[in-house]
Amino acid sequence: MPTVNLNFPKPANVFNKQIFNSLFDYDHFIEVWYGGASSGKSHGVVQKVVLKALKHWNHPRKVLWLRKVDRTIKDSIFADVLGCLSDWQLLNLCKVNQTNYTITLPNGALFLFKGMQDPERIKSIKGLSDVVMEEASEYTLDDYTQLTLRLREPKHKQRQLFCMFNPVSKLNWTYKQWFADDVEVDEDRVVIHQSTYKDNRFLDEANIQTIEDLRRTNPAYYKIYTLGEFATLDKLVFPAFDKRRLNLASLRHLPSYFGLDFGYTNDETAFMHVKVDENSKTIYVVEEYAQHGMLNDEIASAIKGMGYAKEAITADAAEPKSIAEIKRDGIMRIRPAKKGKDSITQGISFMQQYHLVVDDRCVKTIEELENYTYKKDKATGEYTNEPVDAYNHEIDAIRYALSEINGMATPTGIVMQRIF
Repeated sequence: MPTVNLNFPKPANVFNKQIFNSLFDYDHFIEVWYGGASSGKSHGVVQKVVLKALKHWNHPRKVLWLRKVDRTIKDSIFADVLGCLSDWQLLNLCKVNQTNYTITLPNGALFLFKGMQDPERIKSIKGLSDVVMEEASEYTLDDYTQLTLRLREPKHKQRQLFCMFNPVSKLNWTYKQWFADDVEVDEDRVVIHQSTYKDNRFLDEANIQTIEDLRRTNPAYYKIYTLGEFATLDKLVFPAFDKRRLNLASLRHLPSYFGLDFGYTNDETAFMHVKVDENSKTIYVVEEYAQHGMLNDEIASAIKGMGYAKEAITADAAEPKSIAEIKRDGIMRIRPAKKGKDSITQGISFMQQYHLVVDDRCVKTIEELENYTYKKDKATGEYTNEPVDAYNHEIDAIRYALSEINGMATPTGIVMQRIF
């Protein structure tokens, strides 16, 4: 049995104060960690759960680490846990399976990394000691309830479920579960930790400046990602939509449309696949791919991996160089969206004529629809017909996808104003 040194001579060099103060508190069945961007909440929970797993040798723990969609696991929670083990010089003592996404610790503790898009798969996992929900706002209340029921193995003491998330819409289940005015939280069962970037002593000045600049550049994001608070629920652009698991076979007869919105550091690149039923006036959002920090060759590779290299894809016209590079990398039918005056409001008006049905695995799209609001006129306090420039990357990609059918431009590219 290898020797594992769990002593940290200078804890201040390893842990943020907030996580260190609760590092060995396992008394609450539910731990809620929410707040702003770069607050260290996810990294801190990873540290706490890894350390907790290493402390138990008689009954090695079995921890389930989750994202809502499994394609995001490799570059998120799996990478974070590997990074923690590496920082603590324990990785060479662990058995890592990069194919099945499992890690076995030196004491026999087992880490499983899964996506929650198919809850039935999770029900077959037995003997769990702890569950970690990263980006918990992407899940549903039913997902959360099912996970609490999985934590029933009697040999594991101090079983816990950890929920980490940014405080998005007040429509989200996390707000209704723990923060709504009519909710009384059982403090013996649930502990809630709020954090902001000011709680993360490891941030450098450049990151701090980026977060603080949101006050000036994007007030809608400022409250959530800087202050770590739930945003006020304003007038939603799409106040009603359905979210459910779509049966793609039953939609096979409907035409498909594809859109791409570029992003990198602060905004994700968004690639969307939608289908449209003109008879029922329904837009089905069937697939999304959303990721930060993607280079153009990586975007092309992702599209190929999804099987859409030969499809017509309409992309943001503001980045002709990116479109040219993606075409060079084999996505031959990519083309720019036709933009004109008021193209955003026109595209939104077109979408509003349809009923939206979103596959429940399109978690970023759902988050945007629950947060995409109209601007208010500061002088009058009245809402304008212009949306706030936030929570719109997947929606923009959907607009681009639909530009093929929305009648916005004539074949010569002259913009036609629709009258509703």
